[in-house]
Amino acid sequence: MALTRSYKHTIAERAQRDPEFAQALLDGEPEISRVILRDLVNATVGFEGLAKETAKPSKSLHRMLSASGNPSMDNLAAIFAVIRKALGVNMQVHGVPTA
Repeated sequence: MALTRSYKHTIAERAQRDPEFAQALLDGEPEISRVILRDLVNATVGFEGLAKETAKPSKSLHRMLSASGNPSMDNLAAIFAVIRKALGVNMQVHGVPTA
């Protein structure tokens, strides 16, 4: 059976209409997470939009979010902020109580 539609279009549409799905895309292994984050950027703001919002070159952002990329925490925070704003998704960190 021939592929009739790119999975990226399906992911983009679902991420735009389902914030829980978009947030679930952010969970996983570092290498896979960077690639999924890259797909999420493409599905939402696009790399040119992300470059404008973060004041970082689009080419650098593409490298950061490749499987072998190594984005700093500052860059990841900036990327997450743009995506959260675009999707209306809030991320919360819950601490684990220590004994």
